[in-house]
Amino acid sequence: MSTIVLVHGAWHGGWCWQRVVPVLEQAGHRVLTPTLSGISDRSHLLSPAVGLDTHIEDLVQLVQAYDLDDVTLVGHSYAGQVITGAADRLSGRTARRVYLDGFIGDGRPAIELLPETVARHYRESVEQSGFGWVIPPRPLEKLGISDPADKEWLLPRLTPHPWKTYTDPLPLTGAYRDVPGVFVECVDWMRVFRTFAEQAAADGWETHDVNSGHEAMVTAPEELAAVLLKVVG
Repeated sequence: MSTIVLVHGAWHGGWCWQRVVPVLEQAGHRVLTPTLSGISDRSHLLSPAVGLDTHIEDLVQLVQAYDLDDVTLVGHSYAGQVITGAADRLSGRTARRVYLDGFIGDGRPAIELLPETVARHYRESVEQSGFGWVIPPRPLEKLGISDPADKEWLLPRLTPHPWKTYTDPLPLTGAYRDVPGVFVECVDWMRVFRTFAEQAAADGWETHDVNSGHEAMVTAPEELAAVLLKVVG
């Protein structure tokens, strides 16, 4: 049995993994799906002070409070930054870090890792309708969601995301490099994270593809779960 911690991306919460968790648990694994501070069911904690360090601390405290070892950290999208930062502090407890269409952090802020056209959209969205400190949810079509039922499930649950998490540098000591990396790319959309998939392959990481838009945990949960089961062995 492995312990798998699934960390959601921007605007989401731990609930977004509901279609994946049963498959992993039926295979005998322990699965935790925390929600990061200031988002979704923890949106009551949202403030301009919530930053990347807050979310890294969320994850570190979870692992320590539950006394978890040999943990597989899975970070979707933005949460790639979070699992990199957490693995840097928890290298002795972390078996692997898995990036699901996510940022492979190198110390720079997330906003600097995005393609310029996407980064510009984020900045404009924050200034125009995010009060200068939150990122409004992106249109689901941009994330590869087309099924009306999926939209109906997602839309009421998405909440604004703290902008500071995208502008904070990622604090690293280098210890995270001792934790093996795995990259899982969602290939049926605009592939914003293709650069990271190529980086992972060039560095000799284990890599996988999922035939889905960016929200694989929603649109291809069984395929994603199968990939994660291969990764944890």
